[in-house]
Amino acid sequence: MRADRLVATLLFLQERGRVTVPEVAAELEVSERTARRDLEALAAAGIPVYSQRGRGGGWSLVGGARTNLTGLTADEIRALFLVTGPLSATPELRTTLRKLVRALPPTMRAQAQAATRAGVVDATDWSRNAVTADAAHRSALQGAVVDGIRVRLGYAGVGKPVGERTVDPLGLVAKAGVDYLVAGTDKGLRTFRLSRVTSVEPTGEPVTRPPDFDLATAWRTLSGAFQDGMHAVTARARVHPDTLALLQRFLGGRVRVGGPLPDGWTEVWVDGPAAKALAGHLAGLGARVEVLEPPEVRQWLARIAAELTGMYAGEEPPEPHGR
Repeated sequence: MRADRLVATLLFLQERGRVTVPEVAAELEVSERTARRDLEALAAAGIPVYSQRGRGGGWSLVGGARTNLTGLTADEIRALFLVTGPLSATPELRTTLRKLVRALPPTMRAQAQAATRAGVVDATDWSRNAVTADAAHRSALQGAVVDGIRVRLGYAGVGKPVGERTVDPLGLVAKAGVDYLVAGTDKGLRTFRLSRVTSVEPTGEPVTRPPDFDLATAWRTLSGAFQDGMHAVTARARVHPDTLALLQRFLGGRVRVGGPLPDGWTEVWVDGPAAKALAGHLAGLGARVEVLEPPEVRQWLARIAAELTGMYAGEEPPEPHGR
């Protein structure tokens, strides 16, 4: 696990004072590329680690060699434990964190231990379905990204059978509680939802990394195209006052609120990927939302209403609660 290696790398730095990438790679039994990325990750996380080029250079902690963690400030120690604490479900990482706590000055141990307890990972959603069943695949893909190894990916797309493809893992992204893999394919950069990954098999071949690749920039481009697709169709509608909050909660940023209408209702604009999909989203709100335009969305709503009427006609609706 990468968090385990980061802690071990930090302790190795504390012990040696100054290390080279080959020394870290040999100590932790990883590739030099992995060792370099781990050192860069520590620096990016705010740990006072810096590199010095040239003869006699290497990686050091600001302030020189130390044999314990007294060189870290309280804020830096808290940041490190907050990052690793929620991941400490594995026995290996719990052991590492206990060792790290013992290396801290006594005055900082309580704060570090509190930081490891400051976060909890709940493995189920509100329907009690497991949302971390892809943890094994996440670990394998994290290793492939860090080590730069191409993989054969088993993947089940929406409404499609499981297929296998060879991809170049370039980074992992978490958005709104959902994990995605950004990978190079024979059709360019693509995203893969980890919950749909069925297998990960390293090929041993190095990845082909695009020149000047930056994960954040690539994700903005990929997710931007998807988000643009979610706004392909816009409907103008009127919504009842007691339903506006529900509509906003249901569709979030795809709802733009206008001003009040003379009848007390509110004018809104609602975006969707297609007329049929948008009609399906709005149909559940019944007569509390009236689409004014475009005609395509109104036609799909009429079709949905006719289908439901044909299926449920003649059945009496239940009495509202409290009557």
